[in-house]
Amino acid sequence: MLKTALRNLLAHKARQIMTLLAVCLGVAFVSGTLVFADSSAEAHRAAASKSFADIAVSVTAKEPPPGAAAHQQTSALDDALARKLAAVPGVAAVRPSADGSAALNTADGTPLRVDPGANPAAGYVPGKDGKDSRYPLAEGRAPTHSGELAVDRGTAAAGHFRLGDTITLATDGPVMTKRLVGIVTTEDTRVTAGGTLALFDKATAQKLFASPGHYTGIDLSAAPGTDQSALSRRVAGMLPADRAEATTGAAQAAQQALYVDTLTRGYEKLPLVFAGVSLFIGSFLIINTFTMLVSRRTREIALLRAIGATRRQVSRSVLLEALVVGLVASAAGFLLGLGIAAVLPGILSTDGNTLPQGPLVIGPRPVVAALGVGVGVTVLAAWLPSRRAAKVAPVEAMRTTDQPPSAKRSRIRGVAGLALLVLGAGVLVSLSGAKDASEKNLQNAMFGCALLVAALIVLAPLLASPMIRLTGRLTSRFGITGHLAQQNALRDPRRTAATAATLLISTALVAGLAVIGNSTGQALDRQAAAGLGADYVISSPPMTGVDPAAVRRVADTSGVRTASAVTDSTLFTGGGVREISGVDPHTVDDVMKLDFVSGSAKDLGPGRIAVSSTLARANGVTTGGHLNAALGRNQESRKYTVVGVYKDNPVAHDALGARTEVAHDSYLPGSVQRILVRTDGGAVSKTTEDRLRTAVGNSPLLKVQDREQFVHEAAGAMGNLLTLMYGMLAIGIVIAALGIMNTLAISVAERTREIGALRALGMDRSGIRRMIRLEAVTVAAFGTLLGLTGGLFGAWAVGSLANGAMPQYSLALPWGTLLLVCLLSLTIGALAATIPAHRAAALSPLEAVAEV
Repeated sequence: MLKTALRNLLAHKARQIMTLLAVCLGVAFVSGTLVFADSSAEAHRAAASKSFADIAVSVTAKEPPPGAAAHQQTSALDDALARKLAAVPGVAAVRPSADGSAALNTADGTPLRVDPGANPAAGYVPGKDGKDSRYPLAEGRAPTHSGELAVDRGTAAAGHFRLGDTITLATDGPVMTKRLVGIVTTEDTRVTAGGTLALFDKATAQKLFASPGHYTGIDLSAAPGTDQSALSRRVAGMLPADRAEATTGAAQAAQQALYVDTLTRGYEKLPLVFAGVSLFIGSFLIINTFTMLVSRRTREIALLRAIGATRRQVSRSVLLEALVVGLVASAAGFLLGLGIAAVLPGILSTDGNTLPQGPLVIGPRPVVAALGVGVGVTVLAAWLPSRRAAKVAPVEAMRTTDQPPSAKRSRIRGVAGLALLVLGAGVLVSLSGAKDASEKNLQNAMFGCALLVAALIVLAPLLASPMIRLTGRLTSRFGITGHLAQQNALRDPRRTAATAATLLISTALVAGLAVIGNSTGQALDRQAAAGLGADYVISSPPMTGVDPAAVRRVADTSGVRTASAVTDSTLFTGGGVREISGVDPHTVDDVMKLDFVSGSAKDLGPGRIAVSSTLARANGVTTGGHLNAALGRNQESRKYTVVGVYKDNPVAHDALGARTEVAHDSYLPGSVQRILVRTDGGAVSKTTEDRLRTAVGNSPLLKVQDREQFVHEAAGAMGNLLTLMYGMLAIGIVIAALGIMNTLAISVAERTREIGALRALGMDRSGIRRMIRLEAVTVAAFGTLLGLTGGLFGAWAVGSLANGAMPQYSLALPWGTLLLVCLLSLTIGALAATIPAHRAAALSPLEAVAEV
């Protein structure tokens, strides 16, 4: 039996190639997306991480307590302390640093890779040899005074910088211009993962990020054999306890790892969704392909049974073939998956959101997944049909290779499918009264949609006959070829349904989420537009601010009627963190469209705030009531009087306060995060935008967006979700095309004599090709129609969750996208039939009829 299994593999090379291709593609998508998940997460960690590999102890300044004396406001980290720490036993080297962040403009004036945490800046602090070992010079020299700058190789290439160029940059305030005098190399993972690096001379860096003559940190490396903890204790004894602290490099690395893991956790979920969809759809392809191959060998298996092979031997023989195919396909699929992982970052990156760069990370998960999908699914796919074939009596199996399902099995399938359909529809309909998109409601929605898709898959063989007969009215227009195509699709409803399952799943998923995405996107547009009265929004990144002088320059810009500064901060209340906007009560109504349920913004002032309806409902407060909360960096909770309750407004955030009070207690005291600009007559033009950019100094830190751009960005997350969905559609379409090709290729092989008879009766080659293509289009139309039905129903039912959370939500069908899905599915069906149709048309009538 072992020899028989191996000979079968070698004797049916063409047949096995199709199976190998099916398994290989399923493995490639799953392993590739898992490799991408690990690589993407590691690249994001690197982009947000600082290496502590050669740091034994780090000394950092403590935040001065409120009301501290003047001498306590400055950092205790200076050259005198650095020399003192160098004398501590066990310290091998001391490296003081003045670090911060700086965003740069490219040579053409556009912001370069501006991303919080990925734009480190530092002082070039030379050692005794006159060089800074952290930043080896590749070209030019190190900066020596305030007008000079050095960058790394990657930044120079991305910004098209050359030595001698003038570079525009900003740290957290006014825009600066400096001359590029040096290009360095660096191993800082934040930079090598796609960030930028700016190096200043030591004095300039101290002035920008600490204070003159002082540092932001002092890193110590240990002599061989020195314990980090013991060294940290010795160093701590040399520090002013109220102004500086020592932390081991290991502790800092662990603390940073925890922060970065929290920051990048979401980046692992996106590609895992791809992997899950690939696995689900790819499994159908593998199972369907192997089931058809085993079914074709029913006569062969029956012959083995007739000459004495036991059922166990037959099953083992088939499983051995599947094992070999699975192992070979797993290896090939894993290699192909690495290619997919390499190109996915470019596919998913956009102009405004480029994924960090980094090497491929090949962990145990992708390898296990490759073997699990390639070997596990293939063996399982072969096990089920092989057991059915082994149980058939030899004489009965020799009669036919097509065993139609029994009436009892069809009834069981029908009952099970209807039960799943009723249960899934019931769960989804029960959500129609939901008032919010809570985690429990979302889980119920996903469970209901999964039941709905499962019901369609189970019922598909029973629905195939009536639906294909219905579409036969269209294929009949092609004459006898259309009629034969319909009959071929009806010949084995189970096979037709299994082939269409991949299209059904991908179409249902994409159609449903495209509807929800389009509806939500339009609702977000309406919500943002409804809350914004300004014509332009100038905003800064988190934890930075707009230069206060720029606010005055914007107000004085020609064509500007109102320029209202907004300070954003946090409000701790009810055990949660909310966002509060500090505004000018006199101009807020001109730049924000506030719909007050009660009260107004005119009464805002010290100790008086207005809250959104959601915040008011969550804390049980109304106008005139009181809310206990802590504002910004002031950790002491105080009682605020609620002077108004307004409908939820994304521009105003969760609460409104007087800007003077919010700015006083914000993490950047006195700062401004947004400027809302109202122009004369609502004018929006390139000229006005250029004037505003000039007013803020063309700072790379600041966004200048008109109303349309701001609204579009508000729905940006939904746009990314839709891009993900279209990627899933592409995966489903590719796998479905291969499934249709496999099915038709095997079908053509089974119908060799039949095709020969048609050729002998006078059907020409073009008629044969047309028949095969129409059969493929019929199967594709069946899967697409079922998928659209399920997807649209799910979108209608789940849409109520968004409607409860977003009053502006209403179902809006993306007709263009839905039409594109239908056309793409039918086109792929026709293209997938090209090779099988060509092979069928090439059959010689006499040879085909003579084949047994």
